[in-house]
Amino acid sequence: METPDETLALAAAGGDRAAFAALVTRHYDRVFGLAWRLTGSAADAQDLAQDICAALPGKLEGWRGEARFTTWLYRVVVNAAADLRRRHMTRARAADGWGDWEIARQAEAAEAQAARDWLEGAMAKLSPELRETVALVLGEDLTQAEAAQVLGLSEGTIAWRMSEVKKRLRRMAETEEAP
Repeated sequence: METPDETLALAAAGGDRAAFAALVTRHYDRVFGLAWRLTGSAADAQDLAQDICAALPGKLEGWRGEARFTTWLYRVVVNAAADLRRRHMTRARAADGWGDWEIARQAEAAEAQAARDWLEGAMAKLSPELRETVALVLGEDLTQAEAAQVLGLSEGTIAWRMSEVKKRLRRMAETEEAP
C-alpha cells in the first residue's frame, strides 16, 4: 500500500529525507507539467520545477495539512509561476527604460562628436598663431601668462588672441546657422 502524500509531507517537514525524496519523485512531473502550462516555456518550466523542489523543504515546514497535499503543491507552483511572470515583466520594463537611456546617450554622444568636429574644422581655418594660442590656453589648460611665457609674447597679446579667436568662432557659427 502506497503511503499517502499527506503522511509523507508531514514526515518531510520533520526532516525525513526519504519522505521528501518520495514526494519529489511522485510529483515532479506534475509540477513540471503545470509550470510548463503556466509559463508556456519548457526552459522556464524546468527552472521553476527545480526551484520549487529546492525550496520545498522550507515550504513544507509551513504546510498545515488543511488541504490535500497536491492542492497545496499546485498553489505553490501557481505562485512561483506568477512570481516568475512578475520578474520577467520587471526585466522587460527595465530593458525598455535602458533602451530609452541608451538612445539618449547615443544622441548626446553624436551631438558632442558633431560639436568637436565643427570646432576642429573651425580651428583649422584659424591662423597658426591663433591655433597655437588656443592649443596652449584651452588645450593644455595654461593660464594666459603661462602661454605668453611659452610663446615669448606679452600676456596682453595672448589676451587679444583669445578674444580674436572667440570673435572668429562666433562669426563662423553665425554664418553656418544662416539659411
